[in-house]
Amino acid sequence: MSITLFIIGISVIVSLMAFSRRELFYRFEFNPYVTYHNKQWYRIFSHALIHGDYMHLFVNMFVLWNFGPKVEQYFFVLFGAKGLFYYALLYIGGVGFATLPSLQKHRDNPSYNAVGASGAVAAVLFSSIIFTPMAKLRLLFIPFSFPAWAFGIFYITYEIYAAKNSRDNIAHDAHYIGAIFGVLFTIAVEPKLFLNFINNFI
Repeated sequence: MSITLFIIGISVIVSLMAFSRRELFYRFEFNPYVTYHNKQWYRIFSHALIHGDYMHLFVNMFVLWNFGPKVEQYFFVLFGAKGLFYYALLYIGGVGFATLPSLQKHRDNPSYNAVGASGAVAAVLFSSIIFTPMAKLRLLFIPFSFPAWAFGIFYITYEIYAAKNSRDNIAHDAHYIGAIFGVLFTIAVEPKLFLNFINNFI
C-alpha cells in the first residue's frame, strides 16, 4: 500500500474524529507550553494528524495526494525498498522540524496552539521541486501554470514575510521550515540531485 495513501487515510480518520471529540483534539494539538513544561513531546508529531476545519484538512490532503505519490516513487526508484523508509522520514521529519520555531518562541505562552500537517506537506512538495524543478505547477483557481522552482521561491519568500508581519492564525514559520527541511533532506539522501537541479538552469 502507498505510504501517501496510508498517511492521508489516517489523517482524515483522526481529524474527523477530533472534529466531534474535542478532548481528542486538545490532547493532540501542539501547545508548546504544555509540550515543553509537561514534557508531552508526542504533541510535536500528533498535531499533524488533526486539522482546524474541513477546508484545512482538504487543502493539506489534496496537496499531499497530488505530490506525495510522485515523491514516493522517486525515492523508490533511487533506493528501492529503503526509499520508502526515506520517504516516511521525509514526512515525519517535516512534521517535527516545522514545530521547532514555535516550540522555541512560544514555550512560555500557554495560549498558543497549532494543528495540521502543513509543515510535512511542504516538505513533500519541496522534495518534489528538487526532483523536478521544471515541472509545471498550477494552483487552485489560477488559470495559468509556472515552473516548480519559481513557485518554490515565491512560497518561501511569502511565508517568511507572513511569519514576520501577518497577524492571522496560520503558523507560517512551520510552512517555510517544513519546505526547507524537504529540500535539505532530499539533497542529503542523494547529493547528486543538487547537481541535477543546478543543471536545469545551465
